[in-house]
Amino acid sequence: MVLGEQIWKSARRMILFAPDIRLMTLAVASQGRLKFKLPEINKITLTYRAAKKQGEFIMLETKQQQSGETEISNKSAAASGQRKPLRLWPGSTIVVLQWLAWLVWPMIADGAIAGYGAVFGGFIGGLGVIIWWAFFSRAPIIERVTAIPLMILTVICTSFILHKSIATGFMGMMYPIYVIPFVSLAFVIWAVFADRLAPIPRRASMVAVILLAAGMWAFLRTDGITGQGRTFFAWRWSATAEEKLLAANSQKPLSAVGGIFADSEAEWPGFRGPGRDGIVSGVKLITDWSASPPKELWRRKVGPGWSSFAVHGNLFYTQEQRGEEELVACYNLATGEPVWQHRDAVRFWEANSGAGPRGTPALSGGRVYTFGGTGIVNGLDAANGNLIWSRNAGEDADVKMPGWGFSSSPLVVDDMVVIAVRGKLAAYDLATGEPRWFSPSGRGGYSSPQHIVIDNVPQILLMTYIGAISVDPANGTQLWEHLWEGGTRIVQPALTADGDILMSGGEGTDFRRIAVSKSADGWTVTEKWQTNRLKPYFNDFVVHNGHAYGFDGSILACLNLENGKRKWKGGRYGHGQMVLLPEQDLLVVISEKGELALVSATPEKHQEFARFPAIKGKTWNHPALVGDVLLIRNAREMAAFRLPLADGAQPLSLQ
Repeated sequence: MVLGEQIWKSARRMILFAPDIRLMTLAVASQGRLKFKLPEINKITLTYRAAKKQGEFIMLETKQQQSGETEISNKSAAASGQRKPLRLWPGSTIVVLQWLAWLVWPMIADGAIAGYGAVFGGFIGGLGVIIWWAFFSRAPIIERVTAIPLMILTVICTSFILHKSIATGFMGMMYPIYVIPFVSLAFVIWAVFADRLAPIPRRASMVAVILLAAGMWAFLRTDGITGQGRTFFAWRWSATAEEKLLAANSQKPLSAVGGIFADSEAEWPGFRGPGRDGIVSGVKLITDWSASPPKELWRRKVGPGWSSFAVHGNLFYTQEQRGEEELVACYNLATGEPVWQHRDAVRFWEANSGAGPRGTPALSGGRVYTFGGTGIVNGLDAANGNLIWSRNAGEDADVKMPGWGFSSSPLVVDDMVVIAVRGKLAAYDLATGEPRWFSPSGRGGYSSPQHIVIDNVPQILLMTYIGAISVDPANGTQLWEHLWEGGTRIVQPALTADGDILMSGGEGTDFRRIAVSKSADGWTVTEKWQTNRLKPYFNDFVVHNGHAYGFDGSILACLNLENGKRKWKGGRYGHGQMVLLPEQDLLVVISEKGELALVSATPEKHQEFARFPAIKGKTWNHPALVGDVLLIRNAREMAAFRLPLADGAQPLSLQ
């Protein structure tokens, strides 16, 4: 009996004071009875009922029997089932933080910091869920070692059957950016609701949830993204807006029939107006649109593309995509009815921006000059669309098509039309289309050439990957350059009143002012200031009374040009566009959602006078304003409005 008492005391000591042994004993006891034989003593049975009291297990009862074995039974563990409940709070907390970073943060923040926060928040959250499940969830080992490989395998397998738009979106990163937060959320929700299920239905539902959360993306496509990176998803098999347009216009393509073409100068000759600066002189508007709202003249569906307008007389011109053909289209300004179409059997498409040409036609001397998304340069008769000449600028300049397509809008200078071909300028003879010269390469870019005069020297300025380059219009010889490498340059440069140059670093980076002068020793370029208080991405800015007005990310801002300090920031218009009415200190803004807004172009504060829903869908195209007639479009539709004129001014005649 002495030996039996010693064993009892040792067992009690182990259970009460040795955590590792206690946990091991309970783990075994949870599977049933723990049996062991005591050699060379009378057989006794010790039956323990364990109860958890203030973190310790205490012995409740011992009992001696004359049987052949000693038994230890944990009745409370047996009564509680086969396993402990999952530890859910770490996984739930991780997913909440992940979705705050991935979904909510981009709604609050702006610019690149919003995008980076969302991407890294999603990835880090996914890693956190894996670590929680593998080491801290208390899940059965079989579920821990199967769930994580199943997630990875399903994601990899699904990537091979994705729609092209999702597979290539965000430069190939769209699927992981979206699938990781969705799988994380779905898996944690499953863990919460399946914790009390029996093993077989619990594990079957786990497999189903993982397959659904990772594999559902194979049934979707994207119709592009916003400037903030938000994605427009649709069912993979549903018709696109372009396909619906083609089905509704399945009749024989319109031929060149001609219209009434005025002999005078074009009122809106091309990209961003007469000065390519978004400034419209001689127009004043009534700003109380609640009493005098814009009046819609017409509205019609249009093929995709980010082209703007050129306007002359009763005709206007734009570019669009229709299936496998790229169009230069002429329409009637009064009715919106098509007049003629020129078609090229090419198509440009990429996942983020979609299909269609990016450039805007240029009008000069009774002709319309266009540059398509795949590199085709056309010279057409503006009255009837007859082809006069055509070139492939990519082949002529010996450059490959950039990822977002050729995006330059043609610039007519003297007897040449000049385009930008992936950071290189190419000049063509207006009459024949023969190449005249090519500039040195700027190693990429999506900006358009800008004609400027500095110290009485005409020149063509282009923003490129390496910074800014300026060339002689006569022969393409480089006059000067300002090195500022990095970024995707899209935004047009602009001149201050005293001749300095304002430029954007590209992709939501810094904004800079430089001074350029010519002396007997050559050209001198001096940086005056640089700021991150105005960061346009692909949305052009305007200059007025010593201030620049543009988009700091998706929010409108005013910048003092004397010192680069921001005067105000306000009004969320997405990544929209604008024109300036200088006599009225007024901005006409078209938001990314297709809303029109009137905003004060004064440095005191942001003040919005009116807002009006104009068109539906993502709107990145520049507007055109001729008199009181405003033309706006996006990749789905276009419309014309008469804006209410102030001071009894006469509306534009559309006869």
